[in-house]
Amino acid sequence: MTVLVLTACPADLRGHLTRWLLEISPGVFVGHVPARVRDALWDRGIEMRRDGRAILVYTVRGEQHFEFRVHRHDWEVVDFDGLKLMRRPNNRGQTSTLRPGWSSAARRRRASTR
Repeated sequence: MTVLVLTACPADLRGHLTRWLLEISPGVFVGHVPARVRDALWDRGIEMRRDGRAILVYTVRGEQHFEFRVHRHDWEVVDFDGLKLMRRPNNRGQTSTLRPGWSSAARRRRASTR
């Protein structure tokens, strides 16, 4: 089983992929293809995509029973003791718009119970 997810992909790439895979939702393609065809589709998708991202998930023999590739994605693939995982980027450097402390409603509620 092969699943290919594309975002912001051109229509000609979607048309090319539907020769081999079934498009079940806009930008989501699934099907059973040989490894050679899968690799060719991935290369073609990377070559033809413009500003979009691509994720390819396919079955393999192994502990996880699947493998994945990503291209221009915010999350990164990490190998954790033989398991491939997706690591979300750390956004701790961003400043929060929330003010620290109790909200006005919480302060009134606390004051009314005392």
